[in-house]
Amino acid sequence: MAESTSVDLAGGLAQIFPPDRLLLGPAAERGYDCDAYTVDRSKPSAVVLPISTEEVVSVVRWCNQNNVPFIARGAGTGLSGGALAALGGVIISTKKLTTILSLDLPNRRLKAQTGVVNKKVTDSVKHLGLHFAPDPSSQSVSTLGGNIAENAGGPHTLKYGVTYPHILGVTMVMPDGEVLEFGGTAPGAPGYDFLGAIVGSEGTLGIVTEVWVTLTPLPESVQTALVAFERISDATRTVADIIAAGAIPAALEMMDHGILRAVKAAFGLEYPDAAQALLLIECDGTPEAALTEIEIVRAICEKNNALNIRLAEDEADRAKLWTARKKGVGAMGRLAPCIVTHDGVIPRSKLPEMLEKVYEIAAKHGIGVANLFHAGDGNLHPCFYFDDRIPGEVAKVVEAGEEIIRLCVALGGSVSGEHGIGVEKADLLPLMFSPDDLAMQAQVKSIFNPGMLCNPCKILPNQKSCSEHKRQW
Repeated sequence: MAESTSVDLAGGLAQIFPPDRLLLGPAAERGYDCDAYTVDRSKPSAVVLPISTEEVVSVVRWCNQNNVPFIARGAGTGLSGGALAALGGVIISTKKLTTILSLDLPNRRLKAQTGVVNKKVTDSVKHLGLHFAPDPSSQSVSTLGGNIAENAGGPHTLKYGVTYPHILGVTMVMPDGEVLEFGGTAPGAPGYDFLGAIVGSEGTLGIVTEVWVTLTPLPESVQTALVAFERISDATRTVADIIAAGAIPAALEMMDHGILRAVKAAFGLEYPDAAQALLLIECDGTPEAALTEIEIVRAICEKNNALNIRLAEDEADRAKLWTARKKGVGAMGRLAPCIVTHDGVIPRSKLPEMLEKVYEIAAKHGIGVANLFHAGDGNLHPCFYFDDRIPGEVAKVVEAGEEIIRLCVALGGSVSGEHGIGVEKADLLPLMFSPDDLAMQAQVKSIFNPGMLCNPCKILPNQKSCSEHKRQW
């Protein structure tokens, strides 16, 4: 990136934003120096909070004129460093872009600014019998913009899919400040699928400010079961058997003994003493279909030596059964002050082998690990817990994580399912892609973003090293 002359950053941005929406100084630097992937940190020079697409355009154009990097950031719940200000510069926060702009009920679609919290979309239409199907575990705080950037999944991905199938069109501020519309208000538009490139691009192609989403009817009936197993191998075999039986639950989640220990300490929840793993299984549809499917699930669980099968009696009981899954990562603060959650994907049939290796790798490096993950689609989330104040601990966590990701690929999986690449895994992509593949991806990026100002140092290999050229703006 070319060197810039000295920039009056505070003065320039003050011409665009009032004082309450322009954050400067040590507090802003500390509060925005990382996302939920806390291993990598880099201080921004300023944080701005626009309230409209027009204000995003103004700050992007100012950054271009002054050769200053800029990075879009939602709630900061990302787990791969995608919202990190790798070269410093300006973080463009979407926290004030929180308006639901339009509801088209006959066509089951909704338009919103991208700072709207995921769960708020569902809450706004639930009384109409609809919901926004993508439901990352952070959905009570994560935003639509972040979901689009990472093509986020969630517990119900197994049946309803990740974010992309639920996005109709976006308004995006290009890296040079031009505003373009991609997609539309109807699915399956002809022409090249630029929308498919944008969703999951981790904010490297531009800044999405508005989005049309599809709304999905709420299921008529939901059957939820929490199943305890004495052996992890029985739980993983159950996952494979359920899918092999032709059942496609809305959710099929697994939690191991490490997570159980954490939620017991945090919330006083009680599970069978001998339990080493839990499966959270949810079937939905018509009352007849949901009941039939949960009975298939129950029979498979019993065949595989389930210790206990608890079915939710009503909606309140269902919420209780979900507690361990929804609150598990947060509860791990009871085990250690720091956590890194990884995101490899493997074939379901490899779950028993992979989990055994995860425990072996953690033990070899002398760090704690717990697992909670989307078992139904093989999206593994080993959660390393540690104390970063101890010299050498972070290096061990990074090394162990990379070892796990390499093994995922070796077993026929992927380096990421839903957390993205960011800075965390940028140098691991050659495990999956040839030099020609990566060169083509770089060309796609250059069509949208030919420079290094829009969210630099992310996704592509060798981008991590660009942070070495960081300067303070």
